Amino acid sequence: MDEKSLLKQWNQMRAQIIQAQVAPALVLIGVLVLAAIGSFETASDGAKYLALGVAAATGILATISQYAAVREGEALLLDLKKIDKPSALSQKIADSRGLLSLSAIAIVALDLAIFALVVLAVLG
Repeated sequence: MDEKSLLKQWNQMRAQIIQAQVAPALVLIGVLVLAAIGSFETASDGAKYLALGVAAATGILATISQYAAVREGEALLLDLKKIDKPSALSQKIADSRGLLSLSAIAIVALDLAIFALVVLAVLG
């Protein structure tokens, strides 16, 4: 692939990571609103477990999608490093593997922390 195609692919992967956060964010907003108005205090156990299941499922699917995009992005960075006479932008992106790896760790760690907080909010 040429430099322009690799940069286009890089931007698509970044967009995929961002888009994968939309559904879980909407679910978390719903859980936050319901917890804030006290709906879980009077909800049945089944409703609470359903809320946790939906939050977990959307979070897990988003995490898998984001993690896959990060791994593919790491491979793309290796391809960018192989380009003869890359632009300054390509060089910067190619040198960002550490940040990309850090984002993969952050995605997993933050997802686990947020789910723990969701469990506390739903089950009290």
